[in-house]
Amino acid sequence: MTAPSTSPAASTSAAGHAAQSNYYRPGRPMRALRFGLTTSQRLWPALGVRAAYRLFGTPLPLKWIYRGQGPGVEWRREGWAFEHASVGIYHLAAQDSGAESPPVVLLVHGWGGHAGQMLPLAQTLAAVGLRPVLLELPAHGRSAGTLSNSAQFARAIAYVAARLAADGHALRAAVAHSLGANGLALAAARGLPAERLVLLAPPASPREYTRYFAHTFGLSEATRLAMQRLFEAREGVLMPQLEPAAVGPRIAQPTLIVHDREDRVNRFADAEAYRDAIAGARLVATQGLGHRRILKGQEVLAQVARFLAQP
Repeated sequence: MTAPSTSPAASTSAAGHAAQSNYYRPGRPMRALRFGLTTSQRLWPALGVRAAYRLFGTPLPLKWIYRGQGPGVEWRREGWAFEHASVGIYHLAAQDSGAESPPVVLLVHGWGGHAGQMLPLAQTLAAVGLRPVLLELPAHGRSAGTLSNSAQFARAIAYVAARLAADGHALRAAVAHSLGANGLALAAARGLPAERLVLLAPPASPREYTRYFAHTFGLSEATRLAMQRLFEAREGVLMPQLEPAAVGPRIAQPTLIVHDREDRVNRFADAEAYRDAIAGARLVATQGLGHRRILKGQEVLAQVARFLAQP
């Protein structure tokens, strides 16, 4: 059975997103995956949907590449079981011995990332008297698991915040990058007890990303929609409920958004969507840092530190 071809509207949307993204880099592995997915959706559509769902939920680059790139020996790691995987928590060892803990800031990496990517910001925050805690999400870095998504990110953030609070470490703030920021926004809309939020290069629409994914791997609209429905059934949330228009009005915390105009993974318009949806949110635009260098740009680090240090 041959699945219906992608509709023109969906193709246009996906192509427009693909033109602004370089997440799935072209090459032999991507061509092989594309061939496998297009063949399976044509010969066995149900298998094609399951295969697409697994690939969509697999963080890339694969986590073993970053296993040796943790924050360093000055950070104490704790591994906590979470759902069918685990999360990693990193504390700055030098801050463990103080009689009184500084205000805690939870730092969350993005899709395919690892805790070490948040190290420049962590060091900046420690220098101004805050206590950075790094979160390594399921299926990333040294954490267990092979599949994840933004809905699980939100649950992991909420779980870690609750455990930190139970240990006497209430959150001054939470900061997240890329898809981690999408998860943080959902967690905040659900009542995350953090005083302030920082969203770095957030993506606005996981649903739109499925269209980019389908375009990249040659999937029909029928396969894409079935993959979306499988995600929604397993996670218990509809993809439109993850978007700024849905989560933004329920976020009460002061929120800073930082996004580079030349970001080729998540569009600058995504940041504008969060700014418009969250009451009082402030958007800082950078130029020339792209999607990942924004995590170590000195002016970005300084702006985030000033925002979080405010009483």
